[in-house]
Amino acid sequence: MAAALCGGARGRLLWWLLAAAALAPRPARALIEGLYCGRQVCYDVLGVSRAAGKAEIARAYRQLARQYHPDRHRGEPAGPGGETLQTAHEKFLLIATAYETLKDEETRKDYDYMLDHPEEYYSHYYHYYSRRLAPKVDVRIVILVTVCAISVFQFFSWWSSYNEAINYLATVPKYRIQASEIAKQQGLLNRAKEKGKNRRSKEEIREEEEEIIKDIIKNKIDIKGGYQKPKIYDILLFQILLAPFYLCKYIAWYCWWIYCFNIKGQEYGEEEKLYIIRRYMKMSQSQFDSLEDNQKETFLERQLWIRENYEVYKQEQEEEIKKKMAMDPRWKRYRRWMRNEGPGRLTFIDD
Repeated sequence: MAAALCGGARGRLLWWLLAAAALAPRPARALIEGLYCGRQVCYDVLGVSRAAGKAEIARAYRQLARQYHPDRHRGEPAGPGGETLQTAHEKFLLIATAYETLKDEETRKDYDYMLDHPEEYYSHYYHYYSRRLAPKVDVRIVILVTVCAISVFQFFSWWSSYNEAINYLATVPKYRIQASEIAKQQGLLNRAKEKGKNRRSKEEIREEEEEIIKDIIKNKIDIKGGYQKPKIYDILLFQILLAPFYLCKYIAWYCWWIYCFNIKGQEYGEEEKLYIIRRYMKMSQSQFDSLEDNQKETFLERQLWIRENYEVYKQEQEEEIKKKMAMDPRWKRYRRWMRNEGPGRLTFIDD
């Protein structure tokens, strides 16, 4: 019994000794294994002291690199110091590693700290690999360049959409006739047809008239929605820069809304009513702005800012859509196909 207790106590003691050995700091020699210059000191590899400056380190590196460069030993059985091509190559790599370690101030600082504090084994591994695997380019610069590229693409894409809308409106008879009348009243079209020494061909006159009509449409027609005229502060870069301002503005507006309508109980104005209607319809500001003015007037007449009225209006719209679909010939054909030959039916084609 006593022997068994003694054996159990000895086993527990052995287990605690192993655990303490595992958690104990590693010896100084193990600190260098796999890091920087391996088991050798980088200063000794280059033959310089720890107080050496950058110029002295660079000079020592150039001398040793010329001496141990593999090209000097190619095709020779042994080099000047008795080195073979393989040993010269390994020595050259070690010299290059030592120089890369000591030429950078931050890396050299980490290496000196490792020499002075060899017991911090895991910390040295972390600093070594964090610097080796760190991106060479500042992440902030990458993000800035990416945001700028997206912003430029956004701006030119919006300008393209805006020009497409102008070109389309110039072909619509309603807007083209109005623009032509305004151009005639301003004398722009008559001036385009002037005769004399500067007489132009019909094609040139037609192109100039087209540009005049487009310019009038740009100035007289307020295009809203996804095809509106692009604004510089709508691009991503300015949105990010102005985000704190917009956030403060929204907080101030929200507090004003709570104070005026929830606490004081004031009546909604037209702008507030349209805002509530837009929220009920789940539309963005640009989508809501693209609606016709008579539609917005209808919303106000039916008092859609009241939830119950909006639910009735929504139900009416759904019923109207169902009626239109029921009367649509294409929808009828689709329902007929679904009933006769739609999914779930197996049909055989006779040869």
